[in-house]
Amino acid sequence: MIKAVARVALLTCLLSLSVSSHFLLNDYLVTPRATVVLDKMSNELTEKTGISAYVIATTDKLKEGTNLYNYVKPYERNASKPYVIMIFAPNAIITKNISQTGRLGLIPSSEKIKATYDSDDVLHYFNAFIGSKDSNSLQSKYDVAVLQAYSELSDQLAASKDVVLETTFKEKSKWILQTFLWIVRVGAILLIWIYFGRPLYRRIRYGKQ
Repeated sequence: MIKAVARVALLTCLLSLSVSSHFLLNDYLVTPRATVVLDKMSNELTEKTGISAYVIATTDKLKEGTNLYNYVKPYERNASKPYVIMIFAPNAIITKNISQTGRLGLIPSSEKIKATYDSDDVLHYFNAFIGSKDSNSLQSKYDVAVLQAYSELSDQLAASKDVVLETTFKEKSKWILQTFLWIVRVGAILLIWIYFGRPLYRRIRYGKQ
């Protein structure tokens, strides 16, 4: 009986973390631990700027060309203006011509809010992690990519109000990203040398002998 109660309590706790006030939808794509981090950023953003940033993490297989403005309408009643809604849909079809799926969209509550951030910058930070070739699990990539994109969005929204957020981690993550990219480049150069450069060098040297 005690074990059953404990399991129910644990499940309730996990669900409460997964369905936070800043997730208009989370189809278990973002873990509770990442949700806690996102909530801290979101709470600080709203408290200091009055702007809310929400997330919809959906497993829906959105069709090619789906209008995201229409897609978020059922969720708008739970969002407080002014806001930006970030839609993470890893199963969304980009185009029928390619097998790759996945889409990240940003829906502002007004043109005025839209002018306070650069969507290309937010997408850059998201794609840098979601498309990385490493040993991390897909779930880890989802967590990091969503948090990084959300952090970048929050920083830009705050900057429009001349506010600096303490809970975001853009600069730290940017350093990590640059280090990661540097390692990838060095690794690529080493692989080219091992499989192409060194054999060619040996053949040239052997031929001269």
